[in-house]
Amino acid sequence: MKTLLLLAASALALTACQRPATLKAKLECPPTEGSLTRVSAASDGQSCVYRESDGAEITLTRMPVKGDAVATLATLEAELKTLGGSPVASGADTAAEAARVVAEARADAKIDAAIDPAVDEAVEGRPRIQAKVDTETGEEHTQVDLPGLHIKAEGDKANVQVGPIHIKADGDSSTATIKMYRDVRMRGEALSREKRGLRATFIYAGDDLTGGYKYLGYEASGPKKGPIVVAVVKSTANSRHDDMYDDVKTLVRRNGGT
Repeated sequence: MKTLLLLAASALALTACQRPATLKAKLECPPTEGSLTRVSAASDGQSCVYRESDGAEITLTRMPVKGDAVATLATLEAELKTLGGSPVASGADTAAEAARVVAEARADAKIDAAIDPAVDEAVEGRPRIQAKVDTETGEEHTQVDLPGLHIKAEGDKANVQVGPIHIKADGDSSTATIKMYRDVRMRGEALSREKRGLRATFIYAGDDLTGGYKYLGYEASGPKKGPIVVAVVKSTANSRHDDMYDDVKTLVRRNGGT
């Protein structure tokens, strides 16, 4: 579980250099990118497939936006979770451990947390920490609201919000769902008031998924109005995929223009 949470935090650590964005009509799919090797490419230049050294398959695609970018990506998330299947009950980290790991990851990655004004108003600028124990079940219910950090934990389950990162850990399994969505400026528009671009990360991973996969997710980047560039990652291996992660982001952001 700790690896998954640290992986999510690292999603914010890579920053693109500032030069004019040149969004091409076709994807740039080099033969290799770090630990990734291209195994196929569509003739129309709209998709290509890579294989990682640990066996993970990465499909890079230029995806049109239907409605809006958030709705488009939500549909993809639902498809990946269906493909992964439901987690099988097993032992897992506690909510307190999940919260501690996220706090460490936030400090290590120096996340520039987005503060929700509505939350700030609700807590009137002061931290709000509530904790109580259910007298019948003995379970502890904890809620913490701080600028950029929101934790709701019940027993072994945790619902953690760290700025733009949302993590949901289920105490009945070793499975976690991690989501990150950020409004960003397109490359070369550092001085623009408008953030026309997006970066998004989704991970659905764990040892207990019933669909045969251990790791499913995507990395997305591009203008909100589309098309956005999405790399869908599928793996049946019980691996951290550390070498793969930055390589996937490099491919996506190079083509997405953020």
